[in-house]
Amino acid sequence: MTAIQIKVPGGAPRQRKARPLFLEVLTRSLIILCTALAIVLSSIAVCDGHWLLADGGRMFGLWHFCTLEAVVEQTASPNCTTHLGVSGVAVGLGLCRSVVSLAVVGAIFGLELLVISQVSEGRDSGRRWSLGSALVLVAAVLSSGGVVVFVALLWQHASPLGFTLTFWCQFTAVFLLFLNGTAARHIHHMALRAPPGGRLGKC
Repeated sequence: MTAIQIKVPGGAPRQRKARPLFLEVLTRSLIILCTALAIVLSSIAVCDGHWLLADGGRMFGLWHFCTLEAVVEQTASPNCTTHLGVSGVAVGLGLCRSVVSLAVVGAIFGLELLVISQVSEGRDSGRRWSLGSALVLVAAVLSSGGVVVFVALLWQHASPLGFTLTFWCQFTAVFLLFLNGTAARHIHHMALRAPPGGRLGKC
């Protein structure tokens, strides 16, 4: 029995165009790496907590309010307290640190699901990747909400040069979480729309 081969006008046999597996694996790896970097930055920002240096040597943070007085001895520590004296600001900062702390926890679970999906097979892998990307997006929303609440509460004391390095770490982490969560969701939807014969990767 003779095999019949379909040929295109150029004479070469018709071949199915394969998706670039290397590019997909590289993209997923970069998403996981950048999500881990965002978690590290956000964890540093939350643990340090000193986000705003105001006039008069006052430092506002998630956990403490400090007064930096000019002293002769360099070993003297700043005067810090957890009571700001304003009930509304205290409640708002409590909400802020709760939200950003919950965002870090959610991002950690999302990252774990993204990593586990890469060593899984079948539909379970796709579900874990989808759930992980959703958790990363939720963490981005919570982190951005915490930043907005902090700035709104202390807007009168804020200045463009008053925000500390740890605040900008949190600000960068918000963008990394949002961009990587969005990219992960986009890759998942692309894999779902791909034809069965041309699907590559884990989803």
